[in-house]
Amino acid sequence: MRIIAIHDKQIIETFARRNPYLFLYELGDLDDFFWPYTVWYGLEDGGEIIELALFYTDVEPPVVLAHTMTSAETMGRLLQGLQRALPQKFFSHLDSNGVTALGGAHVHSHGAYFKMGLTDRARVAGDRSPEGYKVQPLHVRDLDQIVAFYDQAYPGNWFVPRMLETGCFYGAIDSAGVLAAVAGIHVYSPRYKAAALGNIATLPGHRGRGLATAVTAALCAHLLARDIEHIGLNVRADNATAIRCYSGLGFSLMAEYGEYMVTQRAIDA
Repeated sequence: MRIIAIHDKQIIETFARRNPYLFLYELGDLDDFFWPYTVWYGLEDGGEIIELALFYTDVEPPVVLAHTMTSAETMGRLLQGLQRALPQKFFSHLDSNGVTALGGAHVHSHGAYFKMGLTDRARVAGDRSPEGYKVQPLHVRDLDQIVAFYDQAYPGNWFVPRMLETGCFYGAIDSAGVLAAVAGIHVYSPRYKAAALGNIATLPGHRGRGLATAVTAALCAHLLARDIEHIGLNVRADNATAIRCYSGLGFSLMAEYGEYMVTQRAIDA
């Protein structure tokens, strides 16, 4: 076995399609819109990639994604071998195998999460706008309003303004013109037919009215109309309200993982 840097999209795609919902972010990040911000490593055995790690650099701190495909031993070998290549501080999506492999670092848990995938597409059909609200697409021109919305509804979110350029954000607007709920994407690729939803939130004073359901359904319908084959999202395992919302829209549990802030100890040269 050996660790290699991967620059060939086809190699990564072949690996990720073995479990497209587990590796949904990896599939989406192959798109030219995201690719320049990615660095890829794999554990190779007999000419085949058996484990994969992705560094995504368009956010601060950078994010490392490493989900076990083969075994705890092989994932451990990959992450331990990459210790010098990993940033000194990074956010990460890891399963228990990855956390164990980083045993020499300070690992602060941000909670257990579920990966969910849209398996019943019929449930997102139709306009679900509650009375008094209109669900509509959001655009780059709405940036200031969206930033103000997240400051109130979802501080500390992972919203990246350039994602609006994808045309994959929907909002619920009330009769006074207030942006009350938003659903968007973290990753989207027409080429690889994959989308990971994210930054779904509702203003505190508008919660309990089905707005998150309405904007998420509208976004999913939009993606399906664009022939996206795999639509998924990540949700905290203890967020029963959100899980109930997504389950009602046809999403199913696909995998479990944890989110962590990792600070490595200084490594001697």
